Amino acid sequence: MAESLFTPIAYLKGIGPQKAELLKKELQIETYWDLLNHFPFRYINRSQIHQCAQLHLVDGHVQLEGFIDQIQELGGGRSKRLQCRFTDDTASIQLIWFQGWKYIKPALSTGKKYRIFGKPRLNNNFWSIAHPEMVPADESSSIGYQPIYPSTEKLSAKGLNTRGIEKVMGGLLERISLESMQDRLPESIRKEMHLVGIGMAYANIHQPQTEQSFNQAKKRFVFEELFLLQLEMILRKGVRKRTEKGFVFSKSGEILSDFYHNKLPFDLTEAQKRVIREIRKDCQTGQHMNRLLQGDVGSGKTLVALITMLIAQGNKFQSALLAPTEILSAQHYETIVSFLSDLPIRCALLTGSTKRSNRTPLLGALEKGEIDILIGTHALLEDEVVFKNLGLVVIDEQHRFGVAQRAKMRKKNTIAPHVLVMTATPIPRTLAMTFYGDLDVSVIDELPPGRKPIQTIHRYDTHRLQLYAFMREQIALGRQIYVVYPLIEDSETLDFKSLSDGFEAISRAFPLPNYQVSIVHGKLKPEVKEYEMKRFVDGITNIMVATTVIEVGVNVPNATVMVIESAQRFGLSQLHQLRGRVGRGAEKSYCILMTNYELSKEAKKRMETMVETTDGFKIAEVDLSLRGPGDILGTQQSGALNLKMADLSRDQHVVSIAREAALRIYEQDSSLTDPLHLTLRNYMLSLFQNKPQWDKIA
Repeated sequence: MAESLFTPIAYLKGIGPQKAELLKKELQIETYWDLLNHFPFRYINRSQIHQCAQLHLVDGHVQLEGFIDQIQELGGGRSKRLQCRFTDDTASIQLIWFQGWKYIKPALSTGKKYRIFGKPRLNNNFWSIAHPEMVPADESSSIGYQPIYPSTEKLSAKGLNTRGIEKVMGGLLERISLESMQDRLPESIRKEMHLVGIGMAYANIHQPQTEQSFNQAKKRFVFEELFLLQLEMILRKGVRKRTEKGFVFSKSGEILSDFYHNKLPFDLTEAQKRVIREIRKDCQTGQHMNRLLQGDVGSGKTLVALITMLIAQGNKFQSALLAPTEILSAQHYETIVSFLSDLPIRCALLTGSTKRSNRTPLLGALEKGEIDILIGTHALLEDEVVFKNLGLVVIDEQHRFGVAQRAKMRKKNTIAPHVLVMTATPIPRTLAMTFYGDLDVSVIDELPPGRKPIQTIHRYDTHRLQLYAFMREQIALGRQIYVVYPLIEDSETLDFKSLSDGFEAISRAFPLPNYQVSIVHGKLKPEVKEYEMKRFVDGITNIMVATTVIEVGVNVPNATVMVIESAQRFGLSQLHQLRGRVGRGAEKSYCILMTNYELSKEAKKRMETMVETTDGFKIAEVDLSLRGPGDILGTQQSGALNLKMADLSRDQHVVSIAREAALRIYEQDSSLTDPLHLTLRNYMLSLFQNKPQWDKIA
């Protein structure tokens, strides 16, 4: 009789209590079920037999059939080894054993045909394989594809390397009944997508005999992972819309009307108008708004957020704008205050640097409702920050904030305030569906009129004299210039040598008194950094030499040139963000990417992409294919499965198909209570039961 999949792993042959404890600690494997879902990360094709003369054409492990025609013991002492000559119809190679050869030698016979498997090496123009796997040819079976399992050093020391896990997995598959396993995917979905059943999928992911059987299993698990992820997002969104009440913003308010008709510095784009209509509709339904606003650099997201906050104010609610850095918070504050000049709106800025003498009266005014818009950093999350009637939370660069931090802002009122999360990092459609499928999504896909496209140029370090000549021309025209150096490994540890050397080189090329050069980096004291940035904003400084601290938070329309040094060390998204610091005025702007000649294939692709397009969404698609989703999003988002087979950069087309299938299931049976969906429901509950809102789904 087949054993339960929830049997502790210690009861499996070859494991026992000690190894079971180690498996739990190292790989979080506690039951038969956990082991069954421990998938190989690659496979070795054992179905093909090569010839000795073909070894120079093969990369990696090979399988050979032939005879041993010579057996020798060579060397002495600890360096003693067993060496055999192995021959097939085409050539001969050496087989070598450095350890355990005393046990191997008695089993070997000259003239007998063997099948061997191993990784060949070329030494002194002669091929050899050390410690090959070896069986008599008449006893060999068709192994097919040999799985290679993730393991650890501690597990390998206890015999649970990839081969040890493969052996244990074989024992598991003999003890459980895959044929009788209930399939969590509805039959309608399996037929429509031409997917094998779950039992066959597990068998062929662990012991594929052919490439076709492996591909069938892989197709099944890739689709299933993405389908479950999409269905989870859709269910969460449905629960939120059914159960979470939201404040009703029924009015526009006099201040919004005055601002819109008399204070707007320029006309809104059609894309901005469309997004504002979507937001207003959300806030009038009585349901809780949870909307993601995507927009490229300079598309006008801040203005949309401000209009949304004015809608909240017109309905007697306060708003909070949360930004990840003090620089960006200050920039938002200054921008919004300048927009609202002469209007009776009370704004305040709260960051970690706000002194207690200023903080105490600010917090008192906030609690009394005397502040309409509070802008700040993580400081807004603190318990001492109490609103009288918070109705809207705007979160900028939302991927910098964790789920728990966003949830804390939602608890600042008895009914959760509406939430608008913004990002200037364009997210490919497949990633948005996967990681933000529980949010409504708005996209500002249009730049304000009059914005001239930024010309991007790639130059090598040898062209530095030409670069300096071009910079002088721009300065002579009254323009300003950024020169940006990279950080090391995305940390606050600066490459001081390159930054300081660069500053010295530019100071020599652009000497006083004809030129003013500033230097800004993350290690400067806030007041020094603020002073240097203000000099640049005020037009006193011609050139700002900086690190990526100016990626966000600096808006200087007169700056027309962005020079990015060692551009190969930046990701595409960051390059695009830096480029967005220029092109904010009426003059033509330039982004110059400086690199050395020795570029990797990926670095060349990044430079080519930047030169070819300024479309942030196209850039994001290339970035996804180069780096994968984790780096683009900055952090693994809560709610995402631990994808074992699916690859969001490779399987983008499957994401759309999986979401369509999940939507159909949801539209047919939003609570998954139909008997046809009960296995799916129970499986999803087992996966997600510890996550918020699943108690409501259950």
